[in-house]
Amino acid sequence: MPCTRNINESPRVLWYKSGDMSEQTRELITALLDSEYGLALNSISKLPGENDNFLITTEDGRKVVLKFAGDGQDRDSFRLEHLAVELADEAGTGLDLPRIIPTSTDGLMAEYDAGAGRVLNARLFEFVEGVAWCDAGTAGVEQLRELGRILGRLDLEFETEDHPEAHRTHRWDLARASQHRGLVRFVNDPDRRRILEWSFHLYGASAVPRLATLPHSLIHADANDENILLRDGRIAGLIDFGDCLHNPTVCELAIALAYVMLDRSDPLEAASEVVTGYHEVRPLSEDEFEVLFPLVCGRLSVTVSVAAERRLIDPERDDWFLTEKRAWPLLETLFDIDPARASEILMAGTDRSSPQDPGQVTGALLDKRRHYISGALSLAYDDPLTIVRGRGQYLYDNRGRPFLDLVNNVCHVGHCHPRVVEAAQKQMAMLNTNTRYIYPGLTEYAERLCSTFPEGLDTCFLVNSGTEANELALRLAWTHTGRRDLLVVDGAYHGHTSTMIDISPYKFMGKGGPGKAKPWVHVVPLADGYRGKYRGCDTAAGEAYGSEVARVIDESESPIAAFMSESLLSCGGQVIPPAGYMESVFRHVHGAGGLCILDEVQVGFGRVGTHFWAFEKLGVVPDIIVMGKPIGNGHPMGAVVTTREIAESFVTGMEFFSTFGGNPVSCAVGLAVLDVIRDEELQGHALEIGGRLIEGLRGLMGEHEIIGDVRGAGLFIGVELVRDRGTLEPAESEAEIMINRLKSRGMLLSTDGPFHNVIKIKPPMVLTADDVDMVVRVLDDELGRIST
Repeated sequence: MPCTRNINESPRVLWYKSGDMSEQTRELITALLDSEYGLALNSISKLPGENDNFLITTEDGRKVVLKFAGDGQDRDSFRLEHLAVELADEAGTGLDLPRIIPTSTDGLMAEYDAGAGRVLNARLFEFVEGVAWCDAGTAGVEQLRELGRILGRLDLEFETEDHPEAHRTHRWDLARASQHRGLVRFVNDPDRRRILEWSFHLYGASAVPRLATLPHSLIHADANDENILLRDGRIAGLIDFGDCLHNPTVCELAIALAYVMLDRSDPLEAASEVVTGYHEVRPLSEDEFEVLFPLVCGRLSVTVSVAAERRLIDPERDDWFLTEKRAWPLLETLFDIDPARASEILMAGTDRSSPQDPGQVTGALLDKRRHYISGALSLAYDDPLTIVRGRGQYLYDNRGRPFLDLVNNVCHVGHCHPRVVEAAQKQMAMLNTNTRYIYPGLTEYAERLCSTFPEGLDTCFLVNSGTEANELALRLAWTHTGRRDLLVVDGAYHGHTSTMIDISPYKFMGKGGPGKAKPWVHVVPLADGYRGKYRGCDTAAGEAYGSEVARVIDESESPIAAFMSESLLSCGGQVIPPAGYMESVFRHVHGAGGLCILDEVQVGFGRVGTHFWAFEKLGVVPDIIVMGKPIGNGHPMGAVVTTREIAESFVTGMEFFSTFGGNPVSCAVGLAVLDVIRDEELQGHALEIGGRLIEGLRGLMGEHEIIGDVRGAGLFIGVELVRDRGTLEPAESEAEIMINRLKSRGMLLSTDGPFHNVIKIKPPMVLTADDVDMVVRVLDDELGRIST
């Protein structure tokens, strides 16, 4: 792999090699001290750490520390560091601090012309005596608690200062640890790569979503075990304020904990003592407790990731890898601990209550479920999950584990989106009734919804689910045409009522079904250009599949009332029909006097990226459109939109009424969903992020023969697994294994298609680029395991 320097990697100023103090380096430092500080050098040694810092003894016996600045450091950051030291002094901790020694002209930084176009930027600090925490032996309870109290006092003092230069970022900014997730690929050991991927995932899912709402302040940001100094067993000094910045305040504690836990047999218990001391001085909120363990994992993840990248740059520089060697065993230990349990241990010495044992909760719920819930309602995964909350693209179980939800297209704009939740709560507190009364929400929502469709599709019916909407669509077609026979697509699923089961080959031809269609139901082939009768995605294949529909119409003994299909086939295996297919079908169906009904329950509301509705991508305009699932972001809603003519034919004297359909709360929710899609530009996001994911998945095809096909549009994607690309033998057992393995890696997926060998991807629309890249990396890992 070619070695490429990371843009954040500041080159060393003096090109110092461990164990080798060049004469040139000594001469440069001697000249700089003399010209800028009026000091004469006696001895010099390189201090441990990644930066060019030197301990100097002058001829008069004075000890000072000389720090050279890397590229990108400026005077503003030096002023911020100086301010932070002054504030730390005012915190009353009694710590010795590295005060800056001004130049002979009272400057904070010295600039020395070293010749050959080189200018050395340096600062001189008072030397702080003490033994580094990492060299002082195993810390006891009181020393751990003292560290917590000191950090708490520092943070209380820092909270009073909001310096403009503190609002910056850098490579070690814990609030932006995700910037290093891509470095996971540089870790060669697959077991360690798995651990690191999980650690970053925990950080991204459980810490990042909360950080913006936490208290922020200036923090030291690097209370590591080399920067905390002890004398006579007591904490005596704190050095290196170079990383200080404005951050969530709790990051201060998390960074310190990451180093306190190194090399200990009881890492979380030791960290708990620090937390106890900190909480005594600066009480932590519930949210700060929740993010503490994920933040610790984030810091450790950055440490080993940066080290992996640096090894490509200079594998001989030992001082870059000292902490990495100690961090890996700790990460391996923490990987085996449930996040909920880790948080429980961390808060053990505080006034916070501990959660109930997750295993007992799951066991009790399973027992009750078996007793009260029918076995016909299945559970996902071999080892079922107890889900307790959701947020954005994530679900969280009772063990504190986050899962990237890649299959739940119901929560279209993200689980528990605050605007949708607020709209439902506000309307529920004001009014909820039925459509026999006039209220503005009903007409406003109907108008907004119809405005998203082509001209002529201007009348809507509001119901409670996609199943109910499909039932109504079928009744509309029957009433308008006066016919009953229906064309449906092989492998299709349209709902769970008796009629919907009758028209869903996915059900009536599947396990437990009768195995044949009702006389009035006519099944047409699935237009699958990958493994169907006609191969390819071009117009020739599309026309050929369209001709199959014409054949079935001709062979029917009764006239056709309608053709019903999903715009893109989901249960059929995430199938994108060949070009021209739907246009051909519409031509044949309309020619026979039937209506065309398209089911957008799985694929509507911008999911395909290029268009708001998937049928627009196919170049057709249906007579009736059905919606459900994402329309309410988890709130039970469904809708049918059709033409005025078709709707009027339904006015027969038999009243249509849905008790809950179109109620004020549902309308408020529906409006909020439309607002979020528009305001957060989720349709364009689906196109961009979906394209990134499809490209990444197709890239894996060159490495893994088991991937037969990757297809999709926007964030509607299918990955078909086969044992042989020539015969297309479906790899259904391998697909099931993959789903469970990916669940163990924190990713929720499921399978579909006639052989259940297609991994379907239909996530909430707020999926991020980091999520996509993780999916591709983890799939790469797991597919490699399954093929060996």
